[in-house]
Amino acid sequence: MKKVVIAFCVFLGLTALYSCGGSKSSSYNTGYLAGVDDRPKWSGIDPEGMVYIPPGTFNMGPSDQNVNNALIQRSKSKDIQGFWMDDTEITNNEYRQFVYYVRDSIAHSMLDHYEEDDNGNQKIDWSYDIDWAADSEDAEAIGELFYTGEDQFWGNRDLNARKLMYKREWYDWKKAASKSWEDADNSDRKLSMRERNARSSFIQEQEVNIYPDTLCWIHDFSYAYNEPMTRNYFSHPAFDDYPVVGISWIQANAFCDWRTKLWKDYTSETGELNGENFRLPFESEWEYAARGGLELAPYPWGGPYVRNSKGCLLANFKPGRGNYSEDGGTYTVKVGSYHANDYGLYDMAGNVSEWTSTAFHEGAYSYDHDMNPDIRYDAKQEDNSTRKRKVIRGGSWKDIAYYIQTGTRHWEYQDTSKSYIGFRCVITQLGRSK
Repeated sequence: MKKVVIAFCVFLGLTALYSCGGSKSSSYNTGYLAGVDDRPKWSGIDPEGMVYIPPGTFNMGPSDQNVNNALIQRSKSKDIQGFWMDDTEITNNEYRQFVYYVRDSIAHSMLDHYEEDDNGNQKIDWSYDIDWAADSEDAEAIGELFYTGEDQFWGNRDLNARKLMYKREWYDWKKAASKSWEDADNSDRKLSMRERNARSSFIQEQEVNIYPDTLCWIHDFSYAYNEPMTRNYFSHPAFDDYPVVGISWIQANAFCDWRTKLWKDYTSETGELNGENFRLPFESEWEYAARGGLELAPYPWGGPYVRNSKGCLLANFKPGRGNYSEDGGTYTVKVGSYHANDYGLYDMAGNVSEWTSTAFHEGAYSYDHDMNPDIRYDAKQEDNSTRKRKVIRGGSWKDIAYYIQTGTRHWEYQDTSKSYIGFRCVITQLGRSK
């Protein structure tokens, strides 16, 4: 009798298990595939300050004869997935939010302002206030963030920009997908299967000083008085809406990482899905977006001229033999000062050149893929300088008209910062085109 009771109880338990499964979450209830229930809802994204670039095919390369680059920049058809792109370059004030975040996070750490999350991990408790006054209770704990003693100028309590370090993390998907790669610390031996499959092997880290190189206005030009720009360009409110410069390719990537983290922290609180990560655009994405759907057009507005019918210049660049101020600005100008292209993007020609994620190689157009071409290489400090070249696009306030054409490519070293290079971010569209 006891065995019968036990068998009956087991039967009841299995019956309850099957009946509580839900018709959509289990196939054993109906015998048909119904998928998994309680999946997050997804209706797409519409990021503020970004415009949608629809997918399409275009001819990448010069839109006019280019004898010098005929062999390294051949026109080639490319297909691009839909993505979102900042409608303007990242401005000084937008980048300053990143600087303040890093500054405040370091100060909170010094003051031991932590809380524990649901997973038992310690994280910064942003509900605490920081008293930045020199005579405050917090002053001694956060004193290392400021210049002291002989390093003080006019007795001012200035922030020490060298202390603003941000730890960037990313997952090396190409490395994870590789069938046989070698240990960077011991390249003469193959890693064991266990070592290759360890997730930590693909997680990359880099500590980056994120403060803009304000001295770029001086070291970029010899025998030119640009000290007022060094003192004021990033700090003075007169330049808040101007494109941030003095940012290396490495710093631009750190900004993208922080922006992704900022967005994910917000959406995790609201229960929303945030889609893909912020990143720098591929060279092909940048050119496709700059053309604005105008096939073979030399400029974002079409062309072939850099002036409209009234003789007004259509971008901020170096017209003629050096009349820098003719276009309304001796140096950079406010973002959005000129008309947008047909995709709604401003300053895709002139103002500042822009970093892309693409590694520069002279013959890249001959072998890169025709679908979302992506040639990347995360060069290390000890790598040869040739491997540190990254593609920049768009031309700048100091460049002649040739460099602001949609098809003109140039490069700069990833660890350098210039007074004429900025950036903007993109996000890949998930699912069908908007």
